[in-house]
Amino acid sequence: MFANLDPMMPSTRLSVFFLLVFALSIPFWVLGGVTDLELMPGLSVSVLAGFAPVAAALVLVWRVGRLKGALAFLKRSFDFKRTKDRRWYVPVLLLMPAVSLAVYGLMRWMAMPLPAPQFHLWFALLMFLGFFVGGLGEELGWSGYALDPMQERWGALGASLLLGLVGIFWHLTPLLLMGRSFTWIAWWCLYALTSRIFIVWLYNNTGKSVFAAALFHATVNTAYVLFPVNGSHYDMRFAGLVMAAAAIVVIAVWGPKTLAGYGSNSLIQKRQEP
Repeated sequence: MFANLDPMMPSTRLSVFFLLVFALSIPFWVLGGVTDLELMPGLSVSVLAGFAPVAAALVLVWRVGRLKGALAFLKRSFDFKRTKDRRWYVPVLLLMPAVSLAVYGLMRWMAMPLPAPQFHLWFALLMFLGFFVGGLGEELGWSGYALDPMQERWGALGASLLLGLVGIFWHLTPLLLMGRSFTWIAWWCLYALTSRIFIVWLYNNTGKSVFAAALFHATVNTAYVLFPVNGSHYDMRFAGLVMAAAAIVVIAVWGPKTLAGYGSNSLIQKRQEP
């Protein structure tokens, strides 16, 4: 919207955006490192850096569009009207629960130790709401600001991988602060990279809806927390491999250039033409 008014080149804007994200995150990382403050058991206060992407994007949007531009940008939080085919909300909401069920089934099949699931509806809804707000903090920046210019230059899959790598590097500090092992983090990197592929796939097929991207982001975190008790026993090896296998299918079927080549609105319209 404001790119044509911004004298900076797209690559420069992206570089400034990413630098701002990391700079704004540092105070929260430091706070998490020097204190034992946690938002919930095992969740360091450093995760509040999750709002750095939207803050960085707002700084740059304000620079060009001032208050009007910032408000227009924030309205993308609920841009669900962009999604013409509401069937896309099925994978948005159910893909990650399906992944968790697959991981749970594999672990049961291999006779790995698992506690009995403890599912409380109100707790799940509360977690989902909290993770949705956090997801907006990230996706307004990653998807709403950075993704489109990255796709124009590197295509959907290339943008997914590059943005995923940035996100992985950005998440390393809070993961280390939470005491995750290097093996767990290595498998999580595969999980996170494929998650970004899914987010770009869903974003492109829902009319570039940040709302849909944030919803899916929320399901990623909620599915983890509910497995089967506050994320305990979640085997990131299985999760990463299941996600990678599903991502390969998505890339093969929808195509790496746009991740929207199959079942897209344009294709449906062509099928309807005489």
